[in-house]
Amino acid sequence: MTQTRRALITGITGQDGSYLAEFLLGKGYEVHGLIRRSSSFNTERLDHIYKDPHVQGVKMKLHYADLCDASSLQKILDETKPHEVYNLGAQSHVRVSFDMPIFTSDTVAMGALRMLESIRDYQERTGEQVRYYQASSSEQFGKVVESPQKETTPFYPRSPYACAKVMAHWMTVNYRESYGMHASCGILFNHESPRRGETFVTRKITRAAGRIKLGLQDKLFMGNLDSKRDWGFAGDYVKMMWMMLQQDEPDDYVIATGKTISVREFAEMAFNHLGLDFDDYYEMDPRYMRPAEVDLLLGDPSKAKKKLGWEPTTSVEELAVMMVEADLKLAEREKTLIDAGHMKPDFAVHDQ
Repeated sequence: MTQTRRALITGITGQDGSYLAEFLLGKGYEVHGLIRRSSSFNTERLDHIYKDPHVQGVKMKLHYADLCDASSLQKILDETKPHEVYNLGAQSHVRVSFDMPIFTSDTVAMGALRMLESIRDYQERTGEQVRYYQASSSEQFGKVVESPQKETTPFYPRSPYACAKVMAHWMTVNYRESYGMHASCGILFNHESPRRGETFVTRKITRAAGRIKLGLQDKLFMGNLDSKRDWGFAGDYVKMMWMMLQQDEPDDYVIATGKTISVREFAEMAFNHLGLDFDDYYEMDPRYMRPAEVDLLLGDPSKAKKKLGWEPTTSVEELAVMMVEADLKLAEREKTLIDAGHMKPDFAVHDQ
């Protein structure tokens, strides 16, 4: 009988974690997710696949633990006995990392180290191998020294978040080389979806487009529109995370589309889809400018294509339409609640 594979996902309640959980469940995995204790629920991205853990045969379970607490990580490894660990948990907002550099570094950099050390200890005690995926980031390239960026491009981080990701990345490489761990880094370029948090620029744009179309919002306040990014669909990218851990040998891979457009171009795509002129609603707000900007990110995914046969299936144009359509439906539900008197109009008219 084939043994059911078990996976542990940190950051399972986030965009990538929810798509990865879906993907692994579809592969027949038993999925365990790490969640932090909070006074409010933050599992809405998982609601469509979550079932009562007391029901027999349930394949996904959530566990309280924290990347800032090494003992909780050791405990969850002993409880779940995973074959694969996907470390996606982080304070992942670049602009916020300038406001919270110590917390960001503790969760992103030290969190990865705590997990790596916990896995090393678990393997030594049990003799079981755990394959580890580290969510590295294109932000590590920062002030790029060459374009497009590939696995051998030097890092030049430009934010506390990126600096922390660089440490997490090199710690993963170090544990791989020092202890023979099957540990791989996926250097993912920007990947978006309708599940993206509303404070991230693409979702902020598509959310505003839907609300403006229905008269629920007047303006969209933004920072730098000239930054260029390599944008893909998160649902495509989580497959690559899994593919990396199925290889006989661990390695690091750039995951990207190989194309780049500016923030302004993405915004124009989104607003044009709804018959709106972006310039009629945009206002620049210096609060959203970063102290140190990353001007251009463009990934070279040729290694992933050659070694693993991976290619993205969703273009940035298709991605923008997907996100706008989802947020238009969300705005329609808001408007229905307002018209029915179940939501105050000022809640829906606030500027973002």
